[in-house]
Amino acid sequence: METRFDPASVTRPDPALLRYYLIVALLTLAGFPLLILPLLFKYHTLRYRFDEDGVSMAWGVLFRREIYLTYRRIQDIHVTRNIIQRWLGLATVAIQTASGAAGAEMSVEGILEPERLRDFLYSKMRGARAAHEEADAAGDEALGLLREIRDLLAARAEGRP
Repeated sequence: METRFDPASVTRPDPALLRYYLIVALLTLAGFPLLILPLLFKYHTLRYRFDEDGVSMAWGVLFRREIYLTYRRIQDIHVTRNIIQRWLGLATVAIQTASGAAGAEMSVEGILEPERLRDFLYSKMRGARAAHEEADAAGDEALGLLREIRDLLAARAEGRP
């Protein structure tokens, strides 16, 4: 029996991400002392939030960075796993927008169920776009009605029936 995916429960990366960061830092050999500290700080301060309007991500100690994306701005979603991430059962979900940046606008790291998160984001993205298109259509109807009223008022002012 498959349980329902709750994106609100994804607020922190999985602890396996800390092991991943440690392995990546160890692979740099001499660069280990320089790389491990920023990665440790990032892991301990990394927070995610999925709400009704969008997704946010924040991290950092001295230089705090926060990113918030609304679902309707999302253009594409990619799930990536390198060999170490696969070994640890992790993945990165990269979220792209229509901005001019070449890379992803946001990368959600340390995720154990990336396909379910990707499917959730796609469903929210499609729902947000559909609601936006409905609002545009309603706005077009209102604009048409206003034009009709304007034309009737102009005709009445000119004495036409």
